[in-house]
Amino acid sequence: MALILENHQAKKLKPPQEKSSYWAIVRRQFSRSWLNRIGLIIILAMGFVALVAPLLANSQPLYVRYEGKVYFPILQKIWPLTHLNLYPEIREWNFDKLEKKGADVRYTLVPYSPNDYDLESILLPPDEYHLLGTDEQGRDVLSRMIYGSRISLSVGFVAVGIYTLIGIIIGALAGFFGGRLDMLLSRLIEVVICFPTFFLILTILAIFGPSIYNIMIIIGLTGWTGIARLSRGEFLKLRDQDFVTACRSQGMKTRRIIFRHILPNALAPVLVSATFGIAAAILVESSLSFLGFGVQPPTPSWGDLLSQSRAFMDIAWWLTIFPGAAIFLTITSFNLVGEGLRDAIDPKLRR
Repeated sequence: MALILENHQAKKLKPPQEKSSYWAIVRRQFSRSWLNRIGLIIILAMGFVALVAPLLANSQPLYVRYEGKVYFPILQKIWPLTHLNLYPEIREWNFDKLEKKGADVRYTLVPYSPNDYDLESILLPPDEYHLLGTDEQGRDVLSRMIYGSRISLSVGFVAVGIYTLIGIIIGALAGFFGGRLDMLLSRLIEVVICFPTFFLILTILAIFGPSIYNIMIIIGLTGWTGIARLSRGEFLKLRDQDFVTACRSQGMKTRRIIFRHILPNALAPVLVSATFGIAAAILVESSLSFLGFGVQPPTPSWGDLLSQSRAFMDIAWWLTIFPGAAIFLTITSFNLVGEGLRDAIDPKLRR
């Protein structure tokens, strides 16, 4: 009897355990898989490389110490400082000659800009100077791939951002109000789904001309249907919940109920779909560039690098292998992260 009382008192004295938040549970479930972690690390690494590309690959030195003064020539190549005349006195400097005179000149990890031509280094295989070789015009492949990551990731994130916003708005209106508006918007979604998206993009680009901005806008205006259907389903499920009824009884405006209370609870499947959408947008951009309808030369992109390699597949294997591997690795990483989020968010798929 005394032992039972002691156990009962111990249970009463034991501090209550804090409940984990929903997103803490999702984060813990997501991190259990090493594939999810690897995919996320690769995406973050790609994003970092794209963000600091001018600091990784540039023909301008990082800094120069000469005659007691320190200069940072690379700042003139970084947006938004490109239009500033920071160091007018070094505009005509030859850094190789300065280095021979005793100046301390430090270059980036890849001391080549993506559009630097060298006709004496055409189609060189990977070596200690050009780690991934050179192309048919003597340009460094690694430098072009680093800058090409900016194009691919920009298209992915901007295009998905555009159609996610459109899809959420249309799906929220259809799911929250229902009735005739729901029927009208649902028919609109079904009509847009019937369009062959890739051929529609090719047609519009043929009319307005190939451009990275046109690609972003077109993918954004044609890819929102999946997000809209997901948002509509979530709003249909949540609009009759008790917390929504309580908000209505307090006289809250419809706009606040939709965007402040329902939307945060409906975002989970939208985020999963958006993750897969980024991978799809990167693949579309690479395909368009490969066909010649994407980003135009000399702007580097992974699809353009693959397109240029077709004439040299027998003698320059590195022009095909490295850009193809970058596309494959990026798309696979986004798909892994998307699958990990889906499994972590859906309670039925959690382990």
